[in-house]
Amino acid sequence: MKILKTLFDFLKKPSVRYSAGILILLGAVGALLLAGGTNVAMDATSTTEFCISCHEINDNAWAEYQQTVHYQNSSGIQVQCADCHIPHNFAGKIMRKMEAVREIYGTIIGVIDTPEKYDAHRQAMADKVWSEMRDDDSANCRSCHINLEQSLDLQYEWARVNHQRMIKQDMTCIDCHQGIAHKLPNNRLMNKQIPAPTL
Repeated sequence: MKILKTLFDFLKKPSVRYSAGILILLGAVGALLLAGGTNVAMDATSTTEFCISCHEINDNAWAEYQQTVHYQNSSGIQVQCADCHIPHNFAGKIMRKMEAVREIYGTIIGVIDTPEKYDAHRQAMADKVWSEMRDDDSANCRSCHINLEQSLDLQYEWARVNHQRMIKQDMTCIDCHQGIAHKLPNNRLMNKQIPAPTL
């Protein structure tokens, strides 16, 4: 406690050795270094290679994902983990990285370190991601699938009809496209019927 009081006393005293300009300049340089370091750290921990370095993800989510259209498709574009799972705005990235601390703790104590544990938690993990996607109107989906509402006439009839219904009912991408990149939890969604288009 004495150390904190000494530090606080030191910080509240005006400097007699350095001018205010030097102190402001040092603070600005420190803030830039901190911001730059934070950005570098966020970029480094947002790569697919970083995500799949945990065997829990590599053996489960990554293995499943490699069988999907987001990984292998005729366009040759591969969606990376961060494209779907990390918000694209700076504040959202910061919040997601803070939340990731809980996931690191889960990795350390082995919450999903076996296929059986992973499957047991699959529903909770899916519900969390789906809820986040509903809350932001599937913003990460829309960052790639742009102008959905404006390009209805270019879509196959089945897609067009269902997208028109989605717009009318104020739905978002994840309401229909669950299981597009990862295996669905073993529940009623596994038997979900695709709605027939209504013309």
